[in-house]
Formats: sequence, C-alpha cells, structure tokens
Amino acid sequence: MEKTALTGRKKLGYAFGIASESLLYNMYYTYFLTFLVQIVGIRPQYAGVVIFISIAWDAITDPILGNISDRPGVNKQKLMLKSVLPMCVLFVLAWAPFGKGLPGDFTKILVYTLISIGLWLFYTIYTIPYYSVIAELTEDYDERTKIRSISSFINAFCIGLGNILPALVGVGGMSYIHIALIIAVLSLASGVVCCLSLRGVYKTRQPLAGERVSRGLGIRDTLRSFAEIARLKPVKYFLFFVFFFLAGNSMLQSNLSYMVVYSIGGNYNDGIAIVIGVLVVTLAATVPIVTKISEKTDRRTTCLIFITIAAVGLVVPRLVGMDTAVGGFKVMLVVMPFLLGLGLSTFWTFFYSMSYDIVELDEFVNGKNGERRESIITSFPQLVQKFGSATGILAQGLILGAYGYDSGADAGKDVIFSAYTDESVINGMSNVSTVIPAAILGVALVFLLLYPFTRKNYDRLMEQLRLKREGKPYSTEGLERLVK
Repeated sequence: MEKTALTGRKKLGYAFGIASESLLYNMYYTYFLTFLVQIVGIRPQYAGVVIFISIAWDAITDPILGNISDRPGVNKQKLMLKSVLPMCVLFVLAWAPFGKGLPGDFTKILVYTLISIGLWLFYTIYTIPYYSVIAELTEDYDERTKIRSISSFINAFCIGLGNILPALVGVGGMSYIHIALIIAVLSLASGVVCCLSLRGVYKTRQPLAGERVSRGLGIRDTLRSFAEIARLKPVKYFLFFVFFFLAGNSMLQSNLSYMVVYSIGGNYNDGIAIVIGVLVVTLAATVPIVTKISEKTDRRTTCLIFITIAAVGLVVPRLVGMDTAVGGFKVMLVVMPFLLGLGLSTFWTFFYSMSYDIVELDEFVNGKNGERRESIITSFPQLVQKFGSATGILAQGLILGAYGYDSGADAGKDVIFSAYTDESVINGMSNVSTVIPAAILGVALVFLLLYPFTRKNYDRLMEQLRLKREGKPYSTEGLERLVK
C-alpha cells in the first residue's frame, strides 16, 4: 500500500489540528459541571446527568461516523473542514448563561442537554477523520508515535489554555461565554490550518475491485464491523484500559475547582492558576520523556510505568492531608496537578498510536483485498473513551450530591464559591480527587498489563502482513497473543 511522505511542515500543520478539539474538550470537561451547578443552578447530580447524556450520545455516533468516514469516495479532509465552524458556534452557545433564568431543573437540563448533543455531534465529525487519517499516511511504528508526540506537546498548551482561560471568569468582567468565544476562535483557526496541511498528502480512497459501497447510516455494517474487531484478542484489554483510565481521570479533572477551594483550602483564583500552571508544565515536560522511553521499549511498557506512578501517587495526598502546607504554601496545589498531568500526558501521547496498531491487526485477520477500517477502528476506542469520561463526571456529580453538597448559595454567581465547612462534603471532594480515581486507575492498569501489543509483536505482525499483501504464504506463528 503506497504511502505519501509527510514533511516536517505538514506534520506540524496536522498536529495543530488537535487544538480544535482539545481547547473545547478541556474547558468542557473541567468546567462545564461547575458552570451548570454554580451559574445555571442545576443540582450537581442532575448536572452530571446532562454531561453523561450528551457525551454518551456522542459516543454512540462515533462508530456511525467512523463507518461513513471509511467508505470509498468520502473525503476526510472535507468532513473536518465542514464540521469545525458549527462545532465552535455550538460550543459558545453551550456556555450562554440564559439557563439560570429558566424555570425548574427539568427545563434547564433539557436545554443544555440538547445544545451539548449538537456540540458533541460536530465534535465527532471533526475528530474521527482527524485521528484516523494518520493510520492511512504511515505505518511506521515510531513515526506514528512521533507524530502523536508533536500533537501531544501542542496539546499540553491547549490543555493549559482550556483550563487557564476559564479560571479568569470574574476577573475584569470576564464570564464563561466570553472565554468560550475566545476559545472557539482559536479552535476554528487551528482546524482550518490542519485541513490545509493535508492538501497534497491525503488522498480520498477509491473503491477496490469488487468492493461494495454502503449507503445511508450503515448501522448494520457498523455493528458487524464492531463484532469482527471486538473478536481480535488485544481489543478487549485495550478498550477496558481506556474506559477505566478515562473514568478515573475525568472524575479528578472535573473536580479540580472544588478540590482547590474546599479540599486544599486555597483561594480559587490563585489556587487554580497554580494548579493549571503546574499541569501544563508537567504535560509539556512528560511528552518528550515518554516518547524517548517508548523508543527504547514500547508504548505499553511506558504507559505501565508512568500511569502506575500517577495512580499510586494519588493515594499519598489523602494519607498526609489535602490541606498540608509548608511555610504557608499549600503543597497539594503542586502535587495534585503533577500527578494528573503525568497520567494524562502519557495516555494521550500513546492512545491513538495504540489504536492504529489494531488497524494492521484487523487487516491481517479480517481484511480482504487490502481493505482497511481506519476510521471505524479509531472510533471504537473513542466510543469507549467517551463513555469512560462521561461515567467519571457522572459519578463525581452523584458523589457530591450523595455527600450533601448544595450549590444553592452560589447559583447565579460567576464561580464565586461560598465558604463550606461540612466535613462530610469536604471529605467526599477529597476522595473524588484521590483514592477513588486511584482505585479506578488501578483497574485500568490491570487491563493494560494484559494487553499483548508490544513492539516485538507489532514487528512480527507487519512482517507477515507484508507477505499477505504481496500474495505470498504467511504464518501466524509467534503471533498467538494477537490472533486466535
């Protein structure tokens, strides 16, 4: 299969496309629960439901869009370009504060759920082609990692902007919708740059001889493809790893504001600035380190090392006390974002590259005449990723509600947190930031340990896949952990 070389400039242009989704993703995942609770006035358990329904719907559309995107004649570049503007417009609308004037929780839940569903639909139309296209452009194990590393390095700063800018709410008259507008403009610009960078290197796939081209939504074909992919031995371990990692990570990330104010006992504006600053530095510093280690070992081993450090480290703050101070400085304002960034950076550096490995395995086991399913295979982990993220945020909202947190005193204000001294609530917020996500990450690590796709196994697979493509005899000997 012929591949077009990506120049350094093209790789950088493509990598900037991550800003289009990352800026929106991080502001939403970190602050939307807080926005719904503190500004709109929805109770936390119901606010979690809004986010869960929205992201769950987005997850369901992932495989459908993946199936459509894989069809011959479908131009991934044009799909991205057409979706980025409505995605950004709906993002701004999601942060409009008109909801605080609506009567009753049900009306507020309905309105913000519908807006969020629209936002995440166009997000899917953009991200599925964006992430899957690299699997079409290169099969080199290390080149895929390097491209994703460039993207992850840029993503570190996008995570920073997506978290720092919303922390300015209440400063100089800034509100959430003002911040959302700034982020939407940056997102739109980066998406256009990315689409332009694919000119000349991406080619729309044409039908192979005798290939049947599906029409409509292709739900039956999608389910059939999923069933075939799910039977691949490494897939179940990878998907469970993704689900549990994102569930634990999203619970911690969406609880940052409450953690700073109530668990650590810091001033919100100063505390969140320190937290996000440390998070960004950790993300940026971790990417080249994990990339280098993966070149010496492989992606799986590197993930095991760094995510284990993050998971074990989360237990320590709970043991020594979240409000521990040295010379008056709250130490956990540095420790907690460092641990979050360590796991987050490692995961996103390798997540999509690990997904691409399954593309070659699927072609080897299920492919006929060189047929490949880059988009639908990329969408499968994304579906699980989003259910994991939505579950984590939903659980956080339910736990806060169960511990008795009431946002009534703060509703309608711009993220001004009232004093809260209920020890039960504060303990609950501390648990959501430490031992609970640590336990969930521990489960994720078990599945990662069982995941068999090492560098050695990938090289063996590619050797036999090349023989299959050339119509020569090939064997599954030595690939028992990958194929039945």
